[in-house]
Amino acid sequence: MKKKINLHPVMMYLVLSLIVIVVSGILSWFNVQATYNQISLVTGEYSVATETITSLFSLSGLKYIFTNTVSNFANFTVLSNLIIILLGIGLMEKSGFLKTLVTLLTKKAKKTTVTFFLILICLLASIMGDLSYLIFIPLSALLFLYGKRNPRLGIIASFAALTCGSSLSVMLTSIDSSLITVTNLNSQILIGNYTINSGSFMFIMLIALIILAFLLTNITENVIAKRIEKYEFEEEEIEDELVLTKHKMRGLLFAAIFGLIYLLIFVYNIIPGLPFSGNLLDYSQRLYIDKLFSYESFFSNGFVFIVALFFVILGLSYGIGAKTIKNNQDFIDGLGHSLNGIGKMLVMIFAAATFISIFKQANIGNVVTVALTNVLAKSSFSGLPLLILLFVLSMIATLFLPNSLPKWTIMATAAVPALMNTGVSPEFSQVAFRLGEAVSLGLTPVFAYFIVYLAYLEKYSQDNKNISIFKAIKLQLPYTIVTFIVFLSLIILWYIIGIPLGFNASVSL
Repeated sequence: MKKKINLHPVMMYLVLSLIVIVVSGILSWFNVQATYNQISLVTGEYSVATETITSLFSLSGLKYIFTNTVSNFANFTVLSNLIIILLGIGLMEKSGFLKTLVTLLTKKAKKTTVTFFLILICLLASIMGDLSYLIFIPLSALLFLYGKRNPRLGIIASFAALTCGSSLSVMLTSIDSSLITVTNLNSQILIGNYTINSGSFMFIMLIALIILAFLLTNITENVIAKRIEKYEFEEEEIEDELVLTKHKMRGLLFAAIFGLIYLLIFVYNIIPGLPFSGNLLDYSQRLYIDKLFSYESFFSNGFVFIVALFFVILGLSYGIGAKTIKNNQDFIDGLGHSLNGIGKMLVMIFAAATFISIFKQANIGNVVTVALTNVLAKSSFSGLPLLILLFVLSMIATLFLPNSLPKWTIMATAAVPALMNTGVSPEFSQVAFRLGEAVSLGLTPVFAYFIVYLAYLEKYSQDNKNISIFKAIKLQLPYTIVTFIVFLSLIILWYIIGIPLGFNASVSL
């Protein structure tokens, strides 16, 4: 019987990198390219653009790889942001804050209830953007660990909820605001004064979120929990540690007081119009969501540090109150606690950063997206079939180009006018696109935060078997299938019945 080869994610990323290098050379040699109508976000005018494959199987390609690999790793946002967040999480863990808080919240709660609220919070976390992956994946592992459950189950469930819920913007996010700008520009080609409001997607997104929360919980408890290996806990666990002593309760009180003070100061600085308030906003923007999340706002640029500092305050104040932090040495040890043994994780992130950089440079994602867009543009479908086609093509394109804005900038030029000509509103076009990309986001190693999911599955491995990329994807497939069915059903239901998508937003023109 042949032994099954199980490549470590590091080796798999290196193999994928070599494949992309060779494939880019072949596609470039055959002059593979794709042309589409591009709209300018500045002037609103259309122009013809061509996306071509950049060969990395060449001298110039090899030069790019050798000269940019180190800088790409150093500038890989996932790495820097993860380290900063782990400083705060480490202090909360080392001081005992997280364990005490989890004990207090889950001591009498059912396992299913804990899973449901974790998934619900992760589904709502799209408002935080990509930072949510760096916060909830590590915390979900600890939540399940302290609750005497397999931490891998928490990691799998949180990543599934974060990816499947990435487009469920009950509250408008900065990404949605940017996508609306693109949608408006393309819709105004046919209707000059057409505009989409901030509450246009609220109803359908809220229904999708509620349904997914229950279904993803069911999958986690009844499917995934039975598929993953058992997790063995250390027997020397002292039962007294689960008792909420006077010191622990005082620590929680300190954490609540100082954490609340910090939050009040923070919230006051993102509210415009009050005396000395709104200091974290970018006032060059018109919409509040853009003032909050624009690339120039203090809030957007400093959000990682803001969250990490909040975690540090919670951990430190708890440690002082519970007397688990007695001096500056304890404080420093706590900050570095989550960084202990991070070497293997850094190697995995390096391999992923290298692969993603090579894949982006080859420009395969853009070419594939343009090719899929041309399929939609040349389609003879109309109405609901065309809307479903957009949904499916968005799913496929996301496997190669996970980032929403560049993908929609390409696809909207064909999708929005084509669907408007068949009576479908631009709002519904954007909804179909967003729901489609959320279905497949958790399945692609091209997605930068997929490596965080992989790294934490590896961290909590006890069976001495490496978690492969294929197995990690396989664990996400049940969530993907259910999400696909739910989202497709909602699109069909909304189209047939004609329920409003949100405030002042209808299915048809």
